[in-house]
Amino acid sequence: MVSSADSPVVARRRFLKLVAVSGAVTGVATFVPNLLRAADLPHLDASDPTAKALGYVEDASTTTNAQHKAGDACANCQFYSGGPTGYGPCQIFAGKSVSAKGWCASHSPKK
Repeated sequence: MVSSADSPVVARRRFLKLVAVSGAVTGVATFVPNLLRAADLPHLDASDPTAKALGYVEDASTTTNAQHKAGDACANCQFYSGGPTGYGPCQIFAGKSVSAKGWCASHSPKK
């Protein structure tokens, strides 16, 4: 006689639980490192050659660049993926975090 621990129903349940737990672990393992990496990024230095070339400033209100429009800031740029305050990653300045209040000539409003 087959024991209940070896029945197809029990085996199927065990398999489905394993799939659910594996999916949850994979989701957490993917999401958490991205948060940690964003917080660990060094702040972009205004003396960085790319920052200089694009006229990056940490406070958009201090720029004298003619391309700047009132209200433009990193926080509302499509290349910025941080929060509305503080610092966050920018696709233009890979590996660096920029100020949410900052601005550069590559600013492109979020759509």
